[in-house]
Amino acid sequence: MSEFEHLIACPRCDALYRAARPKTGERAVCHRCHSVLIAPRVGASVRMVALSISVSILLIGALFLPFLHIERSGLGNSSSVFDVALIFAHGIGLPLVLAVASLIIVIPLLRALLVIYAVGPVVLNRNVRPHAARAFRWSETLRPWAMAEIFVLGCAIALVKIVDLATVDFGPALWMFSALVLINVFQDSFLCKWTVWSSLEQTT
Repeated sequence: MSEFEHLIACPRCDALYRAARPKTGERAVCHRCHSVLIAPRVGASVRMVALSISVSILLIGALFLPFLHIERSGLGNSSSVFDVALIFAHGIGLPLVLAVASLIIVIPLLRALLVIYAVGPVVLNRNVRPHAARAFRWSETLRPWAMAEIFVLGCAIALVKIVDLATVDFGPALWMFSALVLINVFQDSFLCKWTVWSSLEQTT
């Protein structure tokens, strides 16, 4: 066993500490910058998996259900994210569609599936799946590229500009994306990386 396996580095200032699991409800905090290093919570893994399943369901629904309904002078139209992607998925618009779809649908869905794959067996008290640690590492690597909240913010700004030009009704897909933003915040609050890594090592 390596002498470095029981060390933990602060993600903000890189200070090194000998890792020790705090009691439930307590937190290990960096003395230099006060960043939280370890914060175990009862049932956190179960909540992580449940929220990841919710994210998967919401993303699939948000892709195909109506996003907005716009009406002006008696003429109206409802479109889903998938419908809009099909319209612009030709010629020079294809790279933009692929980039947006990756950032707001593919990457968040992939992250949720990776968390389920890595942490799900731990919740069920079973042996971890092959390459579970690598799957969890990938989910963390992809975190900055999952931009559903940026998409919702951009849509809100756009709606402010067109609300005076037409009647705009929010579709269920927009509310699903808004729920995704809240779920991501809750999931991040439950996530203790050190606890997850420890669980993956103990159940290997």
